[in-house]
Amino acid sequence: MDDQELGFKAGDVIEVMDATNREWWWGRIADGEGWFPASFVRLRVNQDEPADDAAVRAGDRGAEDTGAEAQSSRDQMRTNVINEILSTERDYIKHLRDICEGYIRQCRRRADMFSEEQLRTIFGNIEDIYRCQKAFARALEQRFNRERPHLSELGACFLEHQADFQIYSEYCNNHPNACVELSRLGKLSKYVYFFEACRLLQKMIDISLDGFLLTPVQKICKYPLQLAELLKYTPPQHRDFKDVEAALHAMKNVAQLINERKRRLENIDKIAQWQSSIEDWEGEDLLVRSSELIYSGELTRVTQPQAKSQQRMFFLFDHQLIYCKKDLLRRDVLYYKGRVDMDGLEVVDLEDGKDRDLHVSVKNAFRLLCGATGESHLLCARKPEQKQRWLKAFAREREQVQLDQETGFSITELQRKQAMLNASKQQAAGKPKALSRPYYLTRQKHPALPTSLPQQQVLVLAEPKRKPSTFWHSISRLAPFRK
Repeated sequence: MDDQELGFKAGDVIEVMDATNREWWWGRIADGEGWFPASFVRLRVNQDEPADDAAVRAGDRGAEDTGAEAQSSRDQMRTNVINEILSTERDYIKHLRDICEGYIRQCRRRADMFSEEQLRTIFGNIEDIYRCQKAFARALEQRFNRERPHLSELGACFLEHQADFQIYSEYCNNHPNACVELSRLGKLSKYVYFFEACRLLQKMIDISLDGFLLTPVQKICKYPLQLAELLKYTPPQHRDFKDVEAALHAMKNVAQLINERKRRLENIDKIAQWQSSIEDWEGEDLLVRSSELIYSGELTRVTQPQAKSQQRMFFLFDHQLIYCKKDLLRRDVLYYKGRVDMDGLEVVDLEDGKDRDLHVSVKNAFRLLCGATGESHLLCARKPEQKQRWLKAFAREREQVQLDQETGFSITELQRKQAMLNASKQQAAGKPKALSRPYYLTRQKHPALPTSLPQQQVLVLAEPKRKPSTFWHSISRLAPFRK
């Protein structure tokens, strides 16, 4: 939020003091005054009164009139919500056009001030979003019934374009980088004057550029709220009911997918730092194939041919399992010992007793078997519950890989290189090679959006708080600190 922006929560009543601008109003609540987006609130004009009025009038008229009044009230409420969806969409399209034409076009004319890479950092893929939103807005207008608005069928539009909304993931992930770059440029007066000139030429309201660039992040989170409101006033017999219901579920999934991708991309720097803390690393970098740590812990590895037992620390990432050896004297130092490719691998749960291949007695054991190469790894946990946690972790790893394939999630070569460069810089600067408490490696499902939320509530994509996982307590002891 900017200094002059008004903060509020769902249910607050704001006194509007200046509404001359369609997009940003000046308002007052108990805590103070400031600008707030007009599209984030609704006016208290007969949106809740009609049902009450109908009930009062019903006392003087028959039950038949009561039903007609109630139906008319619901139709009016649905009309209000549809008009709000269309109105905010038109305003949003104008907002995107102002950014693309008022800022980006002017920036490209000043090659002496902005490189293409710099513009990509500041504006992300907002031009792609603009193109997709124009197509979506046209589809909404075509579905709008001007004569009888409450009969409009908008649900199908969201379902047809739900895949397009996934481009917001890239924008949301890049937005923090844009804020950092704008903060850096804001210290140089020529950029401050340039951005202000762009705003004035485009006749945009007095909000800084980073405030304008926050709107797409907020917009993608507002769709589930609008659809929840639309579903609330769509009777089950309405032709649009099933589509609106499906659209609400789809847009919630889009928001959750964006959240998850944001969290995963925030991990890659930390995973690169973790790799740099491992001594004698061999082979390709972790980030070439992996971006998530699923589980970790200590297991006994039984090797052929003498059935030798080795205590190793195992780290299960998507696509691969890394195992390391603790230093004999400094138990907080790990040495790389190998990896197991999880793709095409079969996890076999073994019963306690004598293993038929190695002819040794095993307990709490399971085998990792590669059908293509015949390679086999016999691993034993200390307790039955630890074994079960590992078996569940292997199942989660396969689910994660399948989900990534379905959603198209991947780390670009540039992102991987940048993460490894950041890790090497941190190590060269004499900082600890690993994090003291890598909470980022714990997993927790993102909370689903509630099925019913007030229309004026605004969600901003953010990583939810996570409870620290107990099995990662050991990692803090494994991080080597060097002077």
